[in-house]
Order: sequence, then C-alpha cells, then structure tokens
Amino acid sequence: MTAVEALQKAALFREFTETGLRIFASIAQEKVVPAGSPIFVENMVGESLFIVKTGTVKITQKATDGDRELGTAGPGDHLGELALLGKGVRLVSAVAATSCEVLEITQRDFARLQPQKPQACLKLALAIAQDLAQRVADNRELLRELGAKKPAGA
Repeated sequence: MTAVEALQKAALFREFTETGLRIFASIAQEKVVPAGSPIFVENMVGESLFIVKTGTVKITQKATDGDRELGTAGPGDHLGELALLGKGVRLVSAVAATSCEVLEITQRDFARLQPQKPQACLKLALAIAQDLAQRVADNRELLRELGAKKPAGA
C-alpha cells in the first residue's frame, strides 16, 4: 500500500482530493514499528501525527496500579494529530500491539509546507479541529462528570 492509499483510507483525510493526498504523502515518512515498541510515550513532547497503515496499536495511560488500556487503533486511524497544531505533551502512550506500519508527518515538515501549500495545510488543520470537536461531543457526559468531581482535599 502506498502512502497516498494509506492516507485515502484515513478518516482525517476523507475530504482530500488526490492532489491533496499526494501533497501530504510527499512529506510523510513510512516507518515499521515492531510489536511491543512505542510509537510515542505519555508525557513526551508531541511532534508528529501518525496514521496506522497496518497492524494494531494499543493506547494506554499511566495509572496508580500500572498502565490502563484505553483502546486500540488500526489501519486508517490517526494518532497524535494535535502535535501538528502546536507542541504539547502526550496525554497517552501508543505502543504497537502487533508489528505495524505507520506514516509519520512531523510538525516541522508540516510547518515547512505551510508557505508552499497553505490551503492544503489549512484543510488538514480544520480536519483536526473537527475531529477534536467530535471527540469532545462524543464524550460530553464523561467530561461533565469529571467537572463535577471535587478535587482531593477540598
């Protein structure tokens, strides 16, 4: 599967034309991640967006009693997309549950592309914002519950 085909299958790129897909495929780096190896680790600075081409990725978060599995990602899923919009720390870890192939788009390459292809970059930034808004909406009740909890010692 080519980088263009992998992006074509990714929900984040569903509104992109063939030309738009080729633009991002040109800066995407293909990587093989052996089973058990981290793609990124909780609390590290996020600098890349990852698209899963093949395999399964386990998403975990540190808890007092060890790592808690939050879910899995598979072909077409994206991880770490907010890193393209600004530097921040990873809130979770992503570890290859099976041998995986991923596409990586770094924040540095995305920033270099912006002056040359501003419309494509804006379209991706809007797709990331829309995806985030949908995730917040999907988890509205959970967020309300978290907001209602009193901090320890209050």
